[in-house]
Amino acid sequence: MSPNMNLTTMNETIESSSCVDATATKIGQTIALSLILPVSLVGNSLVVLIVYKTPTLRKPINYFIANMAISDLLYPIFWQPWFLSSLHAKSWLIGGQLGQALCKFVSFSGSVSTVVSTQNLILIAVDRFGAVVFPLRSPLIRSKLTPFFILATWIVAMAVNSPDLFTFELHQENSGEIYCTERWEKAFGESSSSADFTVASYIVFIYLPVMLLAILYSIIFIKLKTQVHPGEQSTNNQQQRKRRNRNVLQMSIAIVVVFEICWLPHTTYVLIGRYSASSRHFSCGILIFQEVSNVMVHAYCAINPLICFLFSSHYRQALQRLIKCSGG
Repeated sequence: MSPNMNLTTMNETIESSSCVDATATKIGQTIALSLILPVSLVGNSLVVLIVYKTPTLRKPINYFIANMAISDLLYPIFWQPWFLSSLHAKSWLIGGQLGQALCKFVSFSGSVSTVVSTQNLILIAVDRFGAVVFPLRSPLIRSKLTPFFILATWIVAMAVNSPDLFTFELHQENSGEIYCTERWEKAFGESSSSADFTVASYIVFIYLPVMLLAILYSIIFIKLKTQVHPGEQSTNNQQQRKRRNRNVLQMSIAIVVVFEICWLPHTTYVLIGRYSASSRHFSCGILIFQEVSNVMVHAYCAINPLICFLFSSHYRQALQRLIKCSGG
């Protein structure tokens, strides 16, 4: 589920290509990741802190957003530093038991982050669906059950991606260089394949959620256009309720759209690479598409918190209060 761990093969493919400048590619990715990493780290940390410190934001939807921010922090803490080092050092930098543990956990953490994010996107959509489609009924996701749902997202994500802990390991070449590589057949035998597992994971945790989200938000959009609440005679009350729902809905949809834009190209490339017999001889267009999609996956974690501050006045106001408090 996480971006491709086998950067050595990817880099060799790029270096052997006549249409992609390997040096320029590394410089571009380094600059991009050097900007994305601090924004991801600071932005997601602020989202979590703001939800924790602001009583008015302690609602299921904001807890899910904070949970997604926590999962997104796994990228700047574990994945992105490794990605940057791999661009410039072919060999795995840390050996021994610590290096072996990091090899397994880097991939595992990226995969867990992705699955947690998709589950939270669904929970946010279900929460909005209940608030808009059934406004007079009890919430579909009650506040007391929110901790259970949050815990469940992590349990499911870790269980689904547990194979990463068995398949990734350090491998030392005759030259002495150490690589972190996936060895699926060694861990699980030849009866199953990494490609099949990847396809199943993408279907269940990327493509099906995207379809479900499209259906839920389509129903919400239609309902908002035609909704009239019983007992609300005042046009102002109706307009205020619609405005609140619309603002939250815009933020939720923006997060979903960014997820699709950032992840669907990457999953498409990975599937092509998994099943293509000529994956080391891709066309120039595919190679460029690969490099852009890799950066887009990393950018997703930096864009999410920016969406919260851009679309929600509550998050902006809470950020202003936080800055004033920290300033004395």
